[in-house]
Amino acid sequence: MAPPGRPRGIDDAAILRAAVDVMGRTGPARLTLAAVAKEVGLVPATLSQRFGSKRGLLLALSERGVAEIGRLHERVRAEHASPLDALAALTAGAWSAVVTPEEVANHLAFLCADLADPEFHRLALAAEQAQQDAVRSLLDEAVAAGELRPDTTTALLARSVRQATTGAGVLWAVDREGTFTGRRLDALETTLHPHRAAPPRPTPHRPEETQ
Repeated sequence: MAPPGRPRGIDDAAILRAAVDVMGRTGPARLTLAAVAKEVGLVPATLSQRFGSKRGLLLALSERGVAEIGRLHERVRAEHASPLDALAALTAGAWSAVVTPEEVANHLAFLCADLADPEFHRLALAAEQAQQDAVRSLLDEAVAAGELRPDTTTALLARSVRQATTGAGVLWAVDREGTFTGRRLDALETTLHPHRAAPPRPTPHRPEETQ
């Protein structure tokens, strides 16, 4: 039997997905257990039972974020034959819940709040390391597949990719030109372009020798 106030079928994953949506609308300061509970049709006491407090819910949300990066990496790699196509899908999917500038600002506010708290900072650092590891793994595969130049230093390029795509998202929230995902993908391509392998030259036509 499901515990009182927690309808059967509403698991922690659904609650945390709802918390992401509420975070986008409210930011961390105005997010409440009551707002998240309402999003999934529960009572606030149920969330208190499950997570202990708002802090506990936000810690669980941060831990979910770290795990989601690995799952997203595995999914996009399985869906795309090209490592660089998978990298573009990873870039697009990493912030798929964000659509508006306000949502960018609210999720960044959550990140900034993380940095002042050692426990949240540990998870934020783990999330960034997981992102860099996923990017570097795809870049390594792209070198092996001949999509990137063989002399590419993938560790440095992975860091440049993260800096460029993250910065592009922040700038989009300010100037609002194009779309959030489009700007991040543009930044990705600009960063990758100097490292792309030159396309193979066509084989020159050889006229038949005359006897």
